[in-house]
Amino acid sequence: MQSELITIGEIVSPQGITGEVRVLPQTDFPERFRSLKTASIVCPGTQRPCFTQIMGVRYHKHYVLLRLAGINCRRGAEKLRKCLVQINPSQLVVLPPGHYYHFQIIGLRVKTIEGEELGKVVDILTPGCNDVYIVQNDAGDQILIPALKKVVKKIDLDNGLMLVRLLEGLR
Repeated sequence: MQSELITIGEIVSPQGITGEVRVLPQTDFPERFRSLKTASIVCPGTQRPCFTQIMGVRYHKHYVLLRLAGINCRRGAEKLRKCLVQINPSQLVVLPPGHYYHFQIIGLRVKTIEGEELGKVVDILTPGCNDVYIVQNDAGDQILIPALKKVVKKIDLDNGLMLVRLLEGLR
């Protein structure tokens, strides 16, 4: 598993006057915020994360409201606008077998079960029913591969490989 921090939300605004921040979750598990004791706050233009304690968590509509240690007024919370809330990979929710996080899929080499190299997963579309992997080869050509069990035959994170059986018309 990678050692980089994983983004689980973006601070979009202050909430009230006491220093709470409004976070737009970027996770399928917004309830995870309740169990967090610490998180990294990474602001635009900075490379170094600032680790902070989470002092309180509330939910309002589709936002998570966080009270962070050391932020006690609206002005302090305003400075965090557009900052990302990130966690260590060790804090990830454990997924059931056969399920993966997007960051684990992006960058995988993709081959057909016959051994033909198709390229690497460069992005993932989430149109609704199932994800769609955008695979790009060295020449810049792209193909779309639906994340379906009848198409994706194996995902090998240890070797950075996805094996697929292309359906008729996917090329």
